[in-house]
Amino acid sequence: MGDTSEEIAIDVLAIGRLDAVPTLLRVLCETTGMRFAAVARVTDRTWTACAVHDDIGFGLVPGGQLDVKSTLCVEVRETRLPIAIDHASSDPRYCNHQTTKLYKIESYVSVPIVMADGRYFGNLCAIDPAPAKVSDPRILSMFNRFAQLIAQQLENNAAQTTTQAALLDERAASELREQFIAILGHDLRNPLAAVAMTGEVLARKLTDPELVGLASRIKTNVRRMSALIDDVLDFARVRLGTGIGVQIQEVDSVESALTAVIRELQDAQPGRSIETDIRVTRKICCDIGRVQQVASNLVANALTHGSANGPVRFSAGIEGNDLVLTVWNDGEPIPADSLDKIFGPFWRHSTAGDRKGLGLGLHICSQIIRAHQGTISVTSNEIGGTIFTARFPVGRDAGHHVTAHERGGGEKAATREDDTQALDGLLRDGRSASESS
Repeated sequence: MGDTSEEIAIDVLAIGRLDAVPTLLRVLCETTGMRFAAVARVTDRTWTACAVHDDIGFGLVPGGQLDVKSTLCVEVRETRLPIAIDHASSDPRYCNHQTTKLYKIESYVSVPIVMADGRYFGNLCAIDPAPAKVSDPRILSMFNRFAQLIAQQLENNAAQTTTQAALLDERAASELREQFIAILGHDLRNPLAAVAMTGEVLARKLTDPELVGLASRIKTNVRRMSALIDDVLDFARVRLGTGIGVQIQEVDSVESALTAVIRELQDAQPGRSIETDIRVTRKICCDIGRVQQVASNLVANALTHGSANGPVRFSAGIEGNDLVLTVWNDGEPIPADSLDKIFGPFWRHSTAGDRKGLGLGLHICSQIIRAHQGTISVTSNEIGGTIFTARFPVGRDAGHHVTAHERGGGEKAATREDDTQALDGLLRDGRSASESS
């Protein structure tokens, strides 16, 4: 607690906000027969009234000050022990004391108000020009308990004020995050769509092979930027705590949906070999869009980090009641001590030569699979290569109790286009995160 005039004024207001204080002061006066009681903020330089009950016309009001050296409160502050005087003029110690003489008082009580952490706030005190039996242990105990109650209420109110301020700050920060997500989810997509359309038109109308190649590069980069935006939006939902929403539906075209994903990746990298074995011939229950997203991220990751001349192998099939996706690539394996880190956000394989992306792909895969109540695992060594295995339960109740709809008590499940809250510390975390694949 500070000693500046501004800080003391804040403390006076803090006492003024405690509704119980006027009642406590009145109870003290009625119990002891004394006619003046006060809560004072006391420092080594100042004595300031914070709350007053005055039936003798002493003249102090909240904010009023006395010379601290003229009061007995300064002695209480130094010793942190209460002072109680029944009849000052007949008391050997206080009959000639400057305070009792100056203020013409006969009865006096002052007890310290000390916060839980040991900080000295001030004093709970009472005075009267007439004698009063205030040295009784029961009277002093009441003063001490009231002083403790005042300290506790001050701390509770301070904590509540801090919490309210934090909530206001968080609300303001949330509004800024919402605007940021809205920009990513909408404002950036509009010009991106225009760029994509331009690339399509150029690819159709140009005949110069070099210019056609440039148009193709435009389309490729648009797809990559759109994927980055999607990853950031998904990561924002995870950081918000709601997780990635899934909409489980019965799907009978899983094989064609996964084939389309592989075809798109192959078209983007025609020089690479992607070997596929997709055998899903029956209806299953899943969020097919999210399953496609997992397949795309895993295969893209394998193309990026596998050897440039080696193939990537993708398989999909039903094992029991699970849809199982596996992705294999050769090349330098992931270090053993990094295998438990690769599904964290912003993690990159330290040996990777290609640094594209934000390092969110595998993390988002793990969150999508988690939303399906599935599992994802990885093995990586020189002999067997690197193998990611994703398992999705595909029964009718697959992922039922973790969909955004169920978590929100009826609210619409989140989609990748929603302008959600959230991206607390994304850029800061990204800059400080460890290197990854």
